[in-house]
Amino acid sequence: MTQVTERGTPLPTARRAAAGRRRSPAAAACVLGGAMAAGLGLGFLAVLVIVLWISSPYPDSGPGGALHLAAGLWLLAHGTELVRYDTLSGVPAPVGVTPLLLVGLPALLMRRAARLGSAPGDGSDAGDGDEILPASAVFSAVTCGYLCVGSIATVYAAGGPMPADPLSAAWHVPLVAALAAAGGVWAAKGRPVGPLPHRVPEAVRRAFARPRYAVALRAGAAGVLVLLGGGALLVGASLAWHAAEVQGSFLALTGVWSGRFAVLLLALALLPNAVVWGAAYALGPGFALGAGATATPLGFAGSPALPRFPLLAALPPQGPGSLLTCAAAGVPLLAGLAVGWFAVRRAREVRYRETALTAALGALVCALLMAGLAAAASGPLGSRGLASFGPVWWATGAAALVWTLLPAVPVAVAVHSWRTRPARQADALAREAEDDWHDSGVRELRWEALRRAAGTLVPDLAQESPQPRPEPERRQGKERGPEPERGPEKEPERRQGTELDL
Repeated sequence: MTQVTERGTPLPTARRAAAGRRRSPAAAACVLGGAMAAGLGLGFLAVLVIVLWISSPYPDSGPGGALHLAAGLWLLAHGTELVRYDTLSGVPAPVGVTPLLLVGLPALLMRRAARLGSAPGDGSDAGDGDEILPASAVFSAVTCGYLCVGSIATVYAAGGPMPADPLSAAWHVPLVAALAAAGGVWAAKGRPVGPLPHRVPEAVRRAFARPRYAVALRAGAAGVLVLLGGGALLVGASLAWHAAEVQGSFLALTGVWSGRFAVLLLALALLPNAVVWGAAYALGPGFALGAGATATPLGFAGSPALPRFPLLAALPPQGPGSLLTCAAAGVPLLAGLAVGWFAVRRAREVRYRETALTAALGALVCALLMAGLAAAASGPLGSRGLASFGPVWWATGAAALVWTLLPAVPVAVAVHSWRTRPARQADALAREAEDDWHDSGVRELRWEALRRAAGTLVPDLAQESPQPRPEPERRQGKERGPEPERGPEKEPERRQGTELDL
């Protein structure tokens, strides 16, 4: 009995216990992976800040202050708002403009940790001893490890020159970590685009199962890419136009190479922000430069108290706009055309109403994405005159919706009509051919074409059709004698068989 029990199939309880023992190290590895992702991001910024501190001829603090500043920059890369207490007025000034290029550092590291946690430890199959954790378990474990290090960094940065706002860090860091971890798990599972979970209402699952939403996402993303490309073009043209002012601002900030290198790195990190600002400028609402100062294609109103910085030196001149600045309106127009073009499906059974609705959804997706980018690229740089700095997210989103919706719907309908034109012409020709199939003249022409193609297998209608009728009547009055019966009998049979085969 003991041998049978030991050699037999393991009990379900023992199997579950073994699976739990295998999952515990895997979950611990995922937690460690999330913590390492956060640590790598912190370490990269710490090394960069320490190098700049060593190379600086006039350091403000010791290495401890540099490490505190690195922790603050790491939190700023997540969108956390920092507070600067060392001001001339003595009033704490918030620093909330997040360099969007820095956001890629924690996002990529967290995504990589989630992807590695979703794969077997030794690269083998799950049946060889390593059990792959479910997606929800990997997501929770990696996020937990990352947030543990994030909380420690928040506490550590509180003792530096620019501590982080605890309330801002409490939701910015988890948001970035959750989005990056979800993207990594989704990529590790093969990027599935399946139905929604069963806990979602059935009506919602049926609605999202339609292909129009995937096409709308594609169209909205295309519109955003066109807007960002136009914004990058505007920023590049403005930097080239104000090259002398930009160079003077860059050289006037500091006279040592380490300081200029730091300014250059900061300008590069803020270039994606400038691209979003350029897109908001082309859309019409523009961007705010403090209290009462706004730059739009129609004009630059107000007198902002701007800090000296190379990117800010490339702003348009103050005063009313010109034809050159109003020409930026062509960027959102091209974005609307792109949304309409990519909102068309190639299926023949799609109706015009479905195409128009898809284009409208694509415009809505473009507006939501632009509103999110505008909110991420803006923020306060001070407490009074610089409390509002950057594009207003709701105005940017509304302008993007109007600019893309108006041209996208008619363009999508026109493109759909153009793409389905050959199919409609083929259907019309098929209907005409079907109507003319039984006409007498067409029937004879068709038979003649078949006879020429088949050669001698098909009889000639012009020679045999008028003669076979009178032959039996002529033979009825004659006596059946010497005439062989094989010829007249086999001729109708051969002709009848040919007609049946055809």
